[in-house]
Amino acid sequence: MLLVALLFLFYIVRDVESDDTHSGRDTGGAARTSCRSEEEDMARQSNTCAGNLAFLFALALIAARVPAEASEEQAKTVEFNVKPGGVVHTFSEGIGEYECSFTYASQGGTNEQWLMSVGLTDDNRLFSCSVWRPQGKSYLFFTQFKAELKGTKIEYANAYSQSAAGGQSDVPLKPEEFTIGESTVTHKDGKFSAQLSKLTVIGRTQKDEL
Repeated sequence: MLLVALLFLFYIVRDVESDDTHSGRDTGGAARTSCRSEEEDMARQSNTCAGNLAFLFALALIAARVPAEASEEQAKTVEFNVKPGGVVHTFSEGIGEYECSFTYASQGGTNEQWLMSVGLTDDNRLFSCSVWRPQGKSYLFFTQFKAELKGTKIEYANAYSQSAAGGQSDVPLKPEEFTIGESTVTHKDGKFSAQLSKLTVIGRTQKDEL
């Protein structure tokens, strides 16, 4: 299942690269450790920089701890349909005692094929989940969404109105559109623009506290 593990890591790495492209920053490597922003992004600069650094730290741990020959017990990607109609749906996938669930309600259009990738480091200390529409942008209007990681405490999370596909970049939601808790990422009533195409969450498990 090495291909599955590589696919999982590829989509998470692209989150950081696409965020940098969208915001006009160039992270280019370890030699450049500061975030560069234009004046109109000053209000978001510190939060974005801190979030990216925390994410890169978590990603480095994942890369170091997931063996080269990852099996389905450590990483997997599954398909599911996102259904309109205004009804609340939940899709879940897990590895061992850890689980990622995506709960939503949407309107308009027809069913869309989405993917969910979950991964667990070999020492059981980091559990990650990414949910996205591989075609790029969803044409459904989401009235609500929630991603939840069971058995972990969230270290990094982000939500996007568009996922990278066909030469397009990831487009993150505005920080005021969603909120990040200890184990959940949810929309904010009255702030969420109803556009969602991707969610990425990394959690630290209780094993790391032992």
